[in-house]
Amino acid sequence: MLQVNDFLLRLSLCRGISLVSKYRLWECAQRTRCFNNINFLIEHSKISLRSATAFKNNWTSSDLDNTVKMNKQEPFITIVDPLYPLNLKETYCPPLVLFYRGNLSLLHQPSIGVVGTRQITAYGQSALRGLLPPLIKRQIVVISGLAQGVDGLSHELALKYGGQTIGVIGCGLDKAYPQNHQQLQKDVASRGLLISEYGIGEPPLAYHFPERNRIIAGLSEVVLVVEAKKRSGSLITANIALDENRSVCAVPGRIDAPLSVGCNSLIAAGAKPILKTQDLLDEFRLG
Repeated sequence: MLQVNDFLLRLSLCRGISLVSKYRLWECAQRTRCFNNINFLIEHSKISLRSATAFKNNWTSSDLDNTVKMNKQEPFITIVDPLYPLNLKETYCPPLVLFYRGNLSLLHQPSIGVVGTRQITAYGQSALRGLLPPLIKRQIVVISGLAQGVDGLSHELALKYGGQTIGVIGCGLDKAYPQNHQQLQKDVASRGLLISEYGIGEPPLAYHFPERNRIIAGLSEVVLVVEAKKRSGSLITANIALDENRSVCAVPGRIDAPLSVGCNSLIAAGAKPILKTQDLLDEFRLG
């Protein structure tokens, strides 16, 4: 098991390899029980030429050695760990490694992913303040991405009402994005759970956030969208959730409001419109 975990940690931190290629390499290694012969893995895993080149060039590099050594000091679980959530493992291209700070048991409790605009309006704030507290009091874990706007308020409400929350971030756990959420991120880590598939020192690069969204969708039983433009990361999360057979809900808004176009479009496509908290509670099998 140690050898497998070492392989997974090294593979997850190896630069220049796409997430899909990393997962294919892992599938091949797991199937063949080969964790050392990289030429064999490249030949049998059907990865792209770009990823194969990066794999060859970086696998034995001193940079990767140092990155692995540094991240080994951090708490993490791998995809073969019994604590790794089954609902995430069964999604498309699940993260091979999750670095974390906080209470891992939250990964196995009823949860709602809450996503939406960074430019939250008074309407969006009112909707969240009305909808979330009753769910929080029923011990439903609030999952979001610690971004500005809807994400941040969702975490704040969970903490305010004594509930549990999981923050999924698009950078290393030693970084905070946005910077003004540094204290909120610390509070989430100390009173809930903070997770990332990115190692220590990794900056919040733009492409990390769509990748982060698949983890939010994969961990959540229900995904709620509160205010979203026609094209937004929130809709990416919602579409991933639909692909993974999650329940997708949206707060409807005015037809002439730009931040309601995304939610109204989701509802038109079949997402459940949320008018009151009970509409959300009905999506959970609570005792």
